[in-house]
Amino acid sequence: MTVAKGRARRRILTIASVVLAGYLALCLVARVAYPRMLFPAPRLDRAPLVEGSPAKLVDLPQEGGSRTSALHFPAATDARTVIVFHGNGETMFDNVGLAAELVQRGVGVLLVEYRGYGTTYGSPPTEEMLYEDGEAAIAYLARAGVPAERVALWGWSLGTGVAAEMARRGHGARLVLIAPYTSITDMGRRVAPILPVSLLMAHRLDTLSKAGAIKQPTLVVHGDADALIPLAMGEAVASAIPGARLVRVEGGHHADLLAAGATGRPNSRELLDQLAAHLSAR
Repeated sequence: MTVAKGRARRRILTIASVVLAGYLALCLVARVAYPRMLFPAPRLDRAPLVEGSPAKLVDLPQEGGSRTSALHFPAATDARTVIVFHGNGETMFDNVGLAAELVQRGVGVLLVEYRGYGTTYGSPPTEEMLYEDGEAAIAYLARAGVPAERVALWGWSLGTGVAAEMARRGHGARLVLIAPYTSITDMGRRVAPILPVSLLMAHRLDTLSKAGAIKQPTLVVHGDADALIPLAMGEAVASAIPGARLVRVEGGHHADLLAAGATGRPNSRELLDQLAAHLSAR
């Protein structure tokens, strides 16, 4: 009986060791692979500028010599210019249509590219790099003669974390957050609940923790059918930002909230009108 118990104990220890080794291996793989999962950056060999577009392709130089780029749709005199920070699976060129819609409504636009994306494709960016790109965009508008009170901020999905951080730093007179998350680590827990994501993920983009420091008038837009970033996260962010207003889009998914034109959502143009009015308000 003692020998049998000893064998059983060794078998249990062996199984436990294998399971533990497998779990640690999974953690290691997740630690190495998650930056590419978080930043599935499209690669562009050249800038696909739309012929006849009023936009200017401009450089955003960084300290240390690195640089990224932006598309600038200049505003009319005294109109606001909104800096747009895009989502994680696109480039700034994917928002040219959005920029055109906003320009038609009297708002200037600066579409910002992240380093590691598009024509600067390479290693995934870090959280600090995203914020540096945001600061570079703000500095560019200042050099272009756009005063601080005529700058607004707009983030979609991944970009909401960048826009929120710029607002926390005191930039921008208005803020729009489209489908915001509470933090990237919260998103990680949704994707991999069995992993210690707070230990594995170096990127935080913790919008919820900094929301109380955001003083700009803020509009949060979230679809109630968003399967990627749940409406509850948008509600939490809107509740935490003083005075923020939440626009809940019935039947809205993660990627179709602002689809413009005849193929867009039935209320997309009304929503764009509402967003442009928010950006332009004094």
